[in-house]
Amino acid sequence: MKLDATDRALIAETQAGLPLVPEPFAEIGARLGLPEGEVIDRLAAMRAAGIIRRIAAAPNHYALGLTFNGMTVWDVDDGRAEALGAQVGALDFVSHCYLRPPALPDWPYNLFAMVHGTSREEVEEKRAKIRAMLGEACRADDMLLSRRILKKTGLRLKRKE
Repeated sequence: MKLDATDRALIAETQAGLPLVPEPFAEIGARLGLPEGEVIDRLAAMRAAGIIRRIAAAPNHYALGLTFNGMTVWDVDDGRAEALGAQVGALDFVSHCYLRPPALPDWPYNLFAMVHGTSREEVEEKRAKIRAMLGEACRADDMLLSRRILKKTGLRLKRKE
């Protein structure tokens, strides 16, 4: 799929988030001179083509009181990593989960899952649940605790003025 000027304008209009109104796609359409249905169809086509991954909320976990956040990292058997990663990513306390190739010999981890909680103990309990789920397929794990939000944005297109 090749992006046209309207697709680019739609990405630019939505990249900072959807408007907090009852009909956000109609509002975006009004701003761009498009019917609501076309906005929805274009976003769906870009998602199907892999140009955008998802339309989702990106909460500020700190503002929600979830001030202990840990990127859990797992060295999981490669043959089972995709299936197990899908199970980990479906947990309600994991905000995002993905596979990456390890950087051997120093970094053996191939599965990453961000866990949030109100205390270190809570985050550790959630990490233990993931460890139990992974079972014998997990050879090693660690957790990197965050102290602040480092990034909360996706792709940004420059607007042509």
